[in-house]
Amino acid sequence: MNSQKLFKQGISVFMVILALSTSCSKKSTTVSKSGDTDNRFKVIGYLPNGNDLQASANQVDFGKITHLYIAFINPDSLGNLTRTAGLKETAVVAHSKNVKIVASIGGGSAPKYYPSFLVGEKKNKLIKDLVNLAVDNNLDGIDVDLEGALIDSNYENFVIDLAVALRQKNKQITAAIATVYKDQFTDKALAQFDFVNIMSYDRTGPWRPETPGPHAPYSMAEEDLDYWLNTRKILKEKLTLGVPFYGYGFGGNAPESMSYKSILRQYPDSVNQDQMHLNGGIVYYNGLPTIRKKTELAKDKVGGVMIWQLLQDSTGVKSLLGEIDGVVKGR
Repeated sequence: MNSQKLFKQGISVFMVILALSTSCSKKSTTVSKSGDTDNRFKVIGYLPNGNDLQASANQVDFGKITHLYIAFINPDSLGNLTRTAGLKETAVVAHSKNVKIVASIGGGSAPKYYPSFLVGEKKNKLIKDLVNLAVDNNLDGIDVDLEGALIDSNYENFVIDLAVALRQKNKQITAAIATVYKDQFTDKALAQFDFVNIMSYDRTGPWRPETPGPHAPYSMAEEDLDYWLNTRKILKEKLTLGVPFYGYGFGGNAPESMSYKSILRQYPDSVNQDQMHLNGGIVYYNGLPTIRKKTELAKDKVGGVMIWQLLQDSTGVKSLLGEIDGVVKGR
């Protein structure tokens, strides 16, 4: 083969490589630069951080989850992180079961003083303390569950700085997001996260008694995934679909909120339904068929499911987590 032919072939190969490298320029919100190296379909379970974290963790079926999120660890009014007892011990148990463990900040009832910790020296201290928390307790990362008014003009810079600091220690950063706040999340903020968990529930609730009805219907899951996948262009492997293990009551003397476990204690046959009549009102929730259908949707469309929260589940054949596990493992 002569040198002229080699030269022409070299040019051809170069042009093919150039064409391939420039054909993927479609705009997308690439969540994080480092990404999540764990390619399993994620099953993320939030665990309330009560008075005895280790006792709560002992109730978790680690064989059915991939990530355990401790909810919540927040600063007090002086900026000191609270409710950190038992974290290191729980991390040891989680890692022994091949489960990642993450501390979540914020929450739906985050302290009213939180905005002051997202800017200036208080922000710097909070970030330093969160990184130290993750390192000292051998956590895999920090989850940002700031909602409503806390997704303010300082949110973007806060998550940018937190992401940089965490990655310097090889820790992840994730977020809980809700479509109701969609206009408050900038693409640049979303791009900081290794993945994001869609809170596809609480469309209505006790705070909206004039709008009774399902708070987490299957149609909401479809709409939420469509928005974050197709409008905001977040990669499918960087999204999980959130599902509720609780219900809300409307009318009569129905309780405002009930765990799935409590619902079945009173009405064991409600396992295959999404609502039940109670005390002259109606309680809306997700039963086994809807949780199965949502998990199948998530398996088809995104990278995992997220659960709020694990201690609200029932046991045995009526377990919602068990139903999720069945879909994930092809049963």
